[in-house]
Amino acid sequence: MQGYNVLMVYNKGMDKLLMCERLKNPYKGLSNLVGGKIENGETGKDAAYRELLEETNISSEDIILHHLMDFKYYLQDCYVEVYVGRLRRDVSVIGDENILYWSDLDHNFFDMSLYAGEGNIGHMIEQVNYVKDRLFSDEDSLV
Repeated sequence: MQGYNVLMVYNKGMDKLLMCERLKNPYKGLSNLVGGKIENGETGKDAAYRELLEETNISSEDIILHHLMDFKYYLQDCYVEVYVGRLRRDVSVIGDENILYWSDLDHNFFDMSLYAGEGNIGHMIEQVNYVKDRLFSDEDSLV
């Protein structure tokens, strides 16, 4: 079963989410979160940090990623691990795989004509909203 990851990167103020406009299929032209494949022999968390650095130039020095949830697609023989983090400081994001941008959070992320993932992005954002105070409270002392 092939593993993938999706990375939810919030800015330090937790009022913007890092998104990308997909330049290739699947979901070409739609907004998505960054992420990629988990390679054989690689842990999910190691893959998340590697993909984040490759696609955005954000390093483990800039953010702590938390494993939020997983999606398992039995008929497609794959799973997706979802990681979330808040930047410790402002960072210039750089990537050439997709067009990166910071999105405000007042959009309808369930709109499948604009966002990839069949509504999953909206679902994941709602899940973060339920736990963000608990999830990031320990990090406030590190900043």
